[in-house]
Amino acid sequence: MPFLTRKSPADQAPPLPYHPQSPEGLAARWVQWVAAAGPVKNPVEDETGEHAAHNQPEDVWFLAGTSGKRMQRQCVVPVGRDLFLPAFCFWEWPAAGPPNVLEGPTGSLVVDEVSVEPDEISTPVPFTVAGARLNGVTGRRKPVPVTVWGLWKRVPALPAGEHHLRAVGTDGYGFTADISYRLLVTPAPQPIW
Repeated sequence: MPFLTRKSPADQAPPLPYHPQSPEGLAARWVQWVAAAGPVKNPVEDETGEHAAHNQPEDVWFLAGTSGKRMQRQCVVPVGRDLFLPAFCFWEWPAAGPPNVLEGPTGSLVVDEVSVEPDEISTPVPFTVAGARLNGVTGRRKPVPVTVWGLWKRVPALPAGEHHLRAVGTDGYGFTADISYRLLVTPAPQPIW
């Protein structure tokens, strides 16, 4: 197969065992989104938000948490897109069954100074992750069965303008993820002909 036409492992992954818009489907797709980025554009390690638009799907806008750091990011979000993000999550691989459910985690989400309760989401049936080399989920391109558990939220599309979002989550044992986003929601740029 010619080099330029080779498909990535992510393009060859089997379909999810969940509807893509279901809470489980969104959580699985979020993990696949993180895995699709290599170490340079890893959204979880992105300190500024400069890579936030990388590999975004067309139906929702994923926001990344952190790997235990306090971070402030900013990004542009197309108008009309719901947001989906974790306050706290973890994944297990290779997975043969449902993930462990932790008892200590807590999470909070504030959007434009309004508290929003995150939802507990788990993927009891493993899904396939085939990411970029050295990705932040499995570290490999080879397809691997993964499960995820966490405190997540799908935030309805925000109106055009500037918004502020903060998500904080902890495992209850010392690990804390704390992320703030300055979001500019704007219409998608029109192509110039």
